[in-house]
Amino acid sequence: MKAVVLKAYGGVENFEFRDVPEPSLEQNAILVRVAAAGLNPVDWKMRSGAARERFPVKFPGILGRDAAGEVVQIGARVSAFAVGDRVLGLVNGAYAELVAAPVECWAKLPAGVDPRDAGALPLALLTGAQLLERAVDPPRGANVLVTGALGAVGRVALHAARLRGAKVWAGVRGAQRGQAAELGADGVVALDDPALPGAPSAFDGIADTVNGDTIVKLYDKLKPGGTIGSVLGEPRGARERGFAVHAFVAQPDSDMLARYAVEVAERRLVIPIAARLPLARAADAHLLAEQQHPGGKVLLIP
Repeated sequence: MKAVVLKAYGGVENFEFRDVPEPSLEQNAILVRVAAAGLNPVDWKMRSGAARERFPVKFPGILGRDAAGEVVQIGARVSAFAVGDRVLGLVNGAYAELVAAPVECWAKLPAGVDPRDAGALPLALLTGAQLLERAVDPPRGANVLVTGALGAVGRVALHAARLRGAKVWAGVRGAQRGQAAELGADGVVALDDPALPGAPSAFDGIADTVNGDTIVKLYDKLKPGGTIGSVLGEPRGARERGFAVHAFVAQPDSDMLARYAVEVAERRLVIPIAARLPLARAADAHLLAEQQHPGGKVLLIP
């Protein structure tokens, strides 16, 4: 099969599009012919070596966490899937024509979602849902701020907050207020305005996808003992201020992935797609997603 192989840490020049052996299939896994693989920030952090402590790459390696496609083979102990099923999954090695992963990584794709679009979904759906449901875990009626609300993970976290019955504010840059108004939040907060116009007197929780100085500047807007959920590690000084901090890395969850894929299928949740490039152009895709921030997910199509 064809795949994009990373030869060493560094720039996109270390990608090579070439033939590799098909992945082996464990008894509790399925083999999927990839229709689309999505790019995520962790991909270029892994490529560059910036994430090597948390996500080391064994060279030569194949990157890619998001995959969607059709099942072509099932392991001996698999009963939840059948050959021909359309699926999406949070996997490793998605920059390839075929990918194998355990059944708990996959969910069946609901009707109404094209596999070539579904490659944008798995990591964003699971990260955003777990950020809100598990890390922040707000009760009904709580005031929650989602930072980076126009990003894929932020959109999912905001939607998850609405499903929980929380009151949710979309945190964005001031120039993005118009776009953010379309997300259906209870309010929009311009994070680059020190006065934070539009914010309530205090938030019960913050679902953070930005970190850095942005989250630190929000501490005075979080109630004493409030909760910060983070996808980018623990914000500096948060525990010292007495906040409950829950930093995490998204984990496969077939049921949760299926549940939020239905939200996409029924058009209640939208993850924008900015570009689709052939698998052989993985280097161009990385440059586009990493450097130009195109305003939506970038997909690789084998």
